[in-house]
Amino acid sequence: MKVLVIGAGNMGLTYAEGMSKSKLLNKNKIMILDKSAEKIEELNQVSYFDAYSELEHCVPKADVIFIAVKPYHAVDVFKNIKSLVKTEQIIVSIMAGVTIGKIKELTGLEKVVRAMPNLPAQIGKGLTSYVTSKEVSRIEILTIASLLNATGKSIHVSNEKLIDASTGISGSGPAYVFYFMQSMMEAALQMGFSKNDSTVLVSQTFTGAIELFNQSSLSPNSWMDKVASKGGTTRAALDSMEDNNVNELIKEAAFSAFNRAVELGKEN
Repeated sequence: MKVLVIGAGNMGLTYAEGMSKSKLLNKNKIMILDKSAEKIEELNQVSYFDAYSELEHCVPKADVIFIAVKPYHAVDVFKNIKSLVKTEQIIVSIMAGVTIGKIKELTGLEKVVRAMPNLPAQIGKGLTSYVTSKEVSRIEILTIASLLNATGKSIHVSNEKLIDASTGISGSGPAYVFYFMQSMMEAALQMGFSKNDSTVLVSQTFTGAIELFNQSSLSPNSWMDKVASKGGTTRAALDSMEDNNVNELIKEAAFSAFNRAVELGKEN
């Protein structure tokens, strides 16, 4: 199998590096395209990449084409590859807001996968939600899932609305966690801890809590009940969050990202 990644930004490179280890490639190098001469020179130093600067030199060779450019570049990229693609090729888009219908219209291809990755894919801990057009076969879906799983885990969702929803939960979600971490670190500093100790306190607390959650079947509410005793310190903190409506504010933030993803789809 031959895989092409168009766009060597953070997510494009993340997927290219992850997929380079896949047995599906059968020792073929990952093809990766970028318009930056400086980036091409950098990519040429990587043994498992074949770097390209021109679409016509790589698009016709690919079985699967990953599109990893910014959404506002989508129209230009798709128009430029339309005359180069073949009907059996599969397009996988990791651009927010660009619909399967729009991709079909601009490329002329029927086999389209729309995916929503997130930043932890950079360390093999990512989550990618994806949806496929009806023309993608069961075997092809398994192939795509295997490629996506090279950067963590993937879930196959039933419709595009859930891809936009994934943007609000997993796609943007790491930033919410970082926001919470930053707030806790600032609180630790104000309590008198050093910057280094504040960082360790918060990062290890998050790591430990996630491991506890992942290694059990308990819900977050159940874990909160285990930590918080009546009249205790944790209950005071949780009561403060409830009094300040933090739960609803977090949900509102997630829906803001979701709604923006829908807006992007209309804009594109």
